[in-house]
Amino acid sequence: MSVLVVYSSRTGNTRKVAEAALAALPTQVVLAPVEDSPAPGEHQAVIIGFWVDRGRPDPKTLKYVKKLKGLKVAAFGTLGAQPDSPHARDVLRQTEKVLQGNELLGMFLCQGRVDPAVVETMKRSGHHPMTPERLANIQEADRHPDKTDLENAQSFFKNLYDTIAKEK
Repeated sequence: MSVLVVYSSRTGNTRKVAEAALAALPTQVVLAPVEDSPAPGEHQAVIIGFWVDRGRPDPKTLKYVKKLKGLKVAAFGTLGAQPDSPHARDVLRQTEKVLQGNELLGMFLCQGRVDPAVVETMKRSGHHPMTPERLANIQEADRHPDKTDLENAQSFFKNLYDTIAKEK
């Protein structure tokens, strides 16, 4: 069984999680950056990884997922916010909308370092005031994805594989 893992990564967070998939999936895995625009149709499932930009998958991922129709797909993403936060729940809803037209097998989010350029843009925009709480969250995000995040991601990928294998 072949699984395609396509990822977009700005700071390396999402790439780390994508690489964790390699260790968790006991099958042929094709790992490719979204810039390579790999053909999805020859695989039993496509797992798409993204970094969160303005509450949804990043622009490169949004462009790529337009190719995904009628496929078994799963998604994972990294974001500066806590993965159980209201913002993260909104991200999951937006991601589900983006992947409509496919069989969605699951989604996973974990916290990841925020690009310093994005933090500076947030500071200047005024839409995201740098409150003590926001600054603390950004500092916490700098420590992620950590070992626990990657173990959780591997568990997600392993469960996903088991689901796909049962459906064969």
